[in-house]
Amino acid sequence: MKVIVDGMGGDNSPEAIVEGCVSAVKELGVSVIIVGNKEIIDTELSKYDFPDEAIDIINSTEIITNDDEPAFAIRRKKDSSMVIGLKALKEGIGDGFVSAGSTGALLAGGLFIVSRIDGIERAALASVYPTIRGISLLLDLGANVDCKPEYLKQFAIMGSIYSEKVLKVEAPRVGLVNIGTERGKGNQLVQKAYELIENSNLNFIGNVEARDIPAGVADVLVCDGFVGNIILKLTEGMAKSLFSSLKEEFNKTFQSKVGAILLRKQLMNFKGMLDYREYGGAPLLGLKKPVVKAHGSSDAFAIKNAIRQVKDFIEMDVINIIEDDINASRNK
Repeated sequence: MKVIVDGMGGDNSPEAIVEGCVSAVKELGVSVIIVGNKEIIDTELSKYDFPDEAIDIINSTEIITNDDEPAFAIRRKKDSSMVIGLKALKEGIGDGFVSAGSTGALLAGGLFIVSRIDGIERAALASVYPTIRGISLLLDLGANVDCKPEYLKQFAIMGSIYSEKVLKVEAPRVGLVNIGTERGKGNQLVQKAYELIENSNLNFIGNVEARDIPAGVADVLVCDGFVGNIILKLTEGMAKSLFSSLKEEFNKTFQSKVGAILLRKQLMNFKGMLDYREYGGAPLLGLKKPVVKAHGSSDAFAIKNAIRQVKDFIEMDVINIIEDDINASRNK
């Protein structure tokens, strides 16, 4: 199995990317193709010991940044690490792709270069969401701000498959994010989507209010990209503010500092639950090949886990299962 990695994408590239790739080939038993400036990548690789045949390099001379307009960058920066990597994926040079680069560009490149699975109306960006029961899968996170009810049904199908096959959740509970739990709540989009999902073969539990998401009431949380992005960004902001406030409180007095020392293990465990690095990245579901978006500030640990995510994606044959289920739902 070969995983293609964008060596120049993200805040900590190429150092963290290369280190994460080296860890992946040692621990996960995969081969890696790093796309980026060959001279720079070679210099970074020289710092590590690893099987020479496990890592290849494809040279590129351009980098897509967050300041680039996504679709324009994909069309014009043809020698960028992201575009070359996605083309290599499409051509079968590798089996999956990881990038910590521009989310918008990766979405555009995934659609323009890799293309959607036959029958999929829109690809969806999904992310693991930590809850008190473990994790849920939230989608869409912003790939589709304006949706039709049929899109949400397909998000539910893809999310359920990914949750079961990759996240190892048996009979995933699918919930529709809404402003109330009652059947008739919400706008026309979610009301119609409710009917479509209810009539599917999914383990649909109905509407889920935002306040109940952290309680882990559903394994798969379905919404349009506008709502999903707000949920994700609000959660990130709340977590950051919470830990900042706790740190301030624990540093106020001698007694609070002692308390922090005594609770250090528990606090670190709690922080780990909210650490995006543990989960690797966000899969772009609905494409013909596995594509995972790693966090822009990913370190080596996060990159290794993003590669792990791609490996599971491939081994569990998620794409073929999605294609079969989507076609079955269309033929009903």
